[in-house]
Amino acid sequence: MAFASAFRRILSGSSMPPSTLHPQFSWVRFNSTLTSPKLFVSGLSRLTTDEKLADTFAPFGQLIEAKVIVDRASGRSKGFGFVTYETIEAAEKAREGMNAKFLDGWVIFVDPARPRERRPPPQPEPQPSETGFRTNKTIGWSG
Repeated sequence: MAFASAFRRILSGSSMPPSTLHPQFSWVRFNSTLTSPKLFVSGLSRLTTDEKLADTFAPFGQLIEAKVIVDRASGRSKGFGFVTYETIEAAEKAREGMNAKFLDGWVIFVDPARPRERRPPPQPEPQPSETGFRTNKTIGWSG
């Protein structure tokens, strides 16, 4: 119940500073400093477009890019995007001004963008032998 009331206070724009709502977690979203002018925006509606994202974030400074990430197969939004500003100061203003705000009926969260994590290269599919059996490394032989 306490969680619901604290969440309601955040969404309603309570005059209470964020650090007094949940002091043990406040540093995660409110006190990290930006090292790059690129922001990660999560919680986007499936209807949010690049243009809508750019129009929403434009008042905070000179935008370089606003991009909603879409699924390659379906072409629908994945629910997150990136906004890049010319300066870190403009990105900080946008982060403070748009974090936990509504966009297209959804609450969005604005955080510093992190570098993309490297993925290991995909493992090649094992080729079946002449007898039709393949080796399963965890069990042994399977058919």
